[in-house]
Amino acid sequence: MNRTDSPPTAPTAGPPGTEPAPAPVPEETRTGRDPRWARPALAGLLVATALLYLWGLGASGWANAFYSAAVQAGSQSWTAFFYGSSDAANSITVDKTPASLWLMALSVRIFGLSGWSILVPQALLGVASVGVLYATVRRWYGPAAGLLAGAVLALTPVATLMFRFNNPDALLVFLLVAAAYATVRAVETASTRWIVLTGVLVGFGFLTKMLQAFLVIPVFAGVYLLAAPTGLGRRIRQLLLAGLAVVVSAGWWVAIVELAPASARPYIGGSQNNSILELTLGYNGLGRITGDEVGSVGGGGRPGGGGGGPFSGQTGLLRMFDTEVGGQISWLLPAALILLVAGLWLAGRAPRTDRTRAGLLLWGGWLVVTGLIFSFMSGIFHAYYTVALAPAVGALAGIGVTLLRRARSAPVEAVAAAPVPAVADAPVVAGASVVAAPGRRRALVATLVLAGTLAVTAWWSWHLLGRTADWHPWLRSTILALGLTTAALLATSAVIKEFASGNGVQSDANSLVNSETGVAAGPGAGFAGRVVRWVVPVVSVAGIAVALAGPAAYAMQTAATPHSGSIPSAGPTGAGGFGGPGGPGGRMPGGGNGQFPGFPGGPNGTGSDGTGSDGSGPGGTGQDGGANAGGFPGFPGGGSAPGASGGTGQDGGTGQDGGTAPGGIPGQGGFPGQDGGTGQEGRGQRGGGMGGLLDAREPSAEMTALLTADADDYTWVAATIGSNNASGYQLATGRPVMPIGGFNGSDPSPTLAQFQRYVADGRIHYFLGGGGFRADGGSNASAEIAAWVTETFTATTVDGVTVYDLSSGKQG
Repeated sequence: MNRTDSPPTAPTAGPPGTEPAPAPVPEETRTGRDPRWARPALAGLLVATALLYLWGLGASGWANAFYSAAVQAGSQSWTAFFYGSSDAANSITVDKTPASLWLMALSVRIFGLSGWSILVPQALLGVASVGVLYATVRRWYGPAAGLLAGAVLALTPVATLMFRFNNPDALLVFLLVAAAYATVRAVETASTRWIVLTGVLVGFGFLTKMLQAFLVIPVFAGVYLLAAPTGLGRRIRQLLLAGLAVVVSAGWWVAIVELAPASARPYIGGSQNNSILELTLGYNGLGRITGDEVGSVGGGGRPGGGGGGPFSGQTGLLRMFDTEVGGQISWLLPAALILLVAGLWLAGRAPRTDRTRAGLLLWGGWLVVTGLIFSFMSGIFHAYYTVALAPAVGALAGIGVTLLRRARSAPVEAVAAAPVPAVADAPVVAGASVVAAPGRRRALVATLVLAGTLAVTAWWSWHLLGRTADWHPWLRSTILALGLTTAALLATSAVIKEFASGNGVQSDANSLVNSETGVAAGPGAGFAGRVVRWVVPVVSVAGIAVALAGPAAYAMQTAATPHSGSIPSAGPTGAGGFGGPGGPGGRMPGGGNGQFPGFPGGPNGTGSDGTGSDGSGPGGTGQDGGANAGGFPGFPGGGSAPGASGGTGQDGGTGQDGGTAPGGIPGQGGFPGQDGGTGQEGRGQRGGGMGGLLDAREPSAEMTALLTADADDYTWVAATIGSNNASGYQLATGRPVMPIGGFNGSDPSPTLAQFQRYVADGRIHYFLGGGGFRADGGSNASAEIAAWVTETFTATTVDGVTVYDLSSGKQG
């Protein structure tokens, strides 16, 4: 066995009653001891990743305008920066903790506001994540394993998507991979410093995306408790310190927000009681698991057709493989699970501190725990969340392939290295024969597992590509043919190697053969060894290329396509997901071209069971509108809302000549309709999606000029229902726009009384119609405000948008 292939070494046992000695770092993983090709290969991987993540990045514009508006606000106001406010006037925060916004806002402060200054930090986080994953896997398994792990992460379609987008997931993945690295370093020497750093990194993960960061805590803690080379009592004390580090690094911001007077800070978006703790434990916490999310817009579907909405597909064990999620993450997921089981089998009954098993448990636990929670959570789940699985899939692929390769070659090398005495029937040779036979069988099984894993991966790629059968159809059949052929050649090489090795050992001690080096004697053994020696490396490289071809193709297509809106999706049209490429709106399950199923005016026609209760007049007067069959529950009712160019249907019917809001969404249940008719191909007018829920409207020059006139005289140049609706106007004008009701329009911010006071004080210039959406409870404040505006002020139409000048309501 050569130096670069040596397996991780276990800690040495000391005298009875003493602590085990720290496990030495394998020689090949120490700085400066890598093979010559390792560093150039790493540099090539990082450069290629940077090109993939940075090329044409500006084409996505604001990407998720909801977060871009908050970044803009944070670049203008340090208060907005700290709290993660949607607007620089600090009316309401985004519905997440703000750490991911901080990096982007700092970039905007330095380089100015643009799509590039917002998205480049995300892309750099992706490159850094690949580099840290390489470093983590390399420490225990060598550079080849690290490179394969990094390549898998870089080419996972959902990773390419999210590292080119401005959602919080990019920073979350980086922090969790860094925490895994710190855990590995802690396990090596039972280091208190490193395990505390793990806690700090996970704590900042909470400040990035709340409780999702905590899914890895049981895994990291369990691995350290199992494998750290020190006594049980010290391990427990160290983990308690790490837990304290999590609490402090995550809790300092929470404590400040909770202790600050409500009048001195913005409203906490996503909560119904202006509480970050409610947001953490409810809407963004246990509600995601149970589906009980007050004010949300729908959760996961349950088996048998119950529950949820069209965001996330059906819950269940196979959710990660279904049409909504499979094309995002599952390309190498079967391989990762197979390799996890195979690696644990190879580890066998290793010592407690064995690093081979510890690493497999770390990455396998990450994958299984997070994957199962994603699979069965009944609340809101989006396919892009699965980017959190990509580092674990990559690590298991790199580790598993490396361990099986070592198992395939190590036993015969050990026999070949044994001293060969002059006498053929000497005891040493007999002993070598007895030891070599089980080793050869282990090598045979390892090679067959590799071949089987490749075959399964090729078949699954063929299946996933079949979901987009019209997209480069040649690729599908090519991957399947090459994958099965390569797997067959790999399996055949194992049989040849077994035959050659067996023939050499059993016939004569001097015939011992290394089938990979061609050192041979015995009939045919030398020729067989030379064949295997030349074929196996070529087949191995071809196998890796085939396994990565499918995800790489999707990743490049994802990078070449602009993405925007709140729910992006990787891969070509038809690959599953929600709100995918091609601009706002994108693909929506069950509906056509960005339209929700069952909504009137879309490709699927009018939803049965009506859309509102006794709607009439301009904009309608829905009373807690009902639900479309196959669609979402109705818009907030409770009063008349402004509409333009026509009224809504009677008795819950379909809106006529104006009952449809931008994006093909009907102005039901009391929310304003605009322009009439259905949005283009279901994608909507200048914003697509759900008329302001999932995408931002791009205002015209006329509207922008109107809003910016006399802007210095007002705190907010306008107010409108829903954060995405507001974000488009805010980004265009550079001025604060109040998002009434937060993301879904269902938060009680502001209340009607507060809004009336702002108007009386002359702080809001215009009210803009459109936007907003409510389902699953929440406040009716936004509907009450819309009704009051309709009854009190005169409507005009600008760029197809209903506009109310509120300046006449100023008092004093």
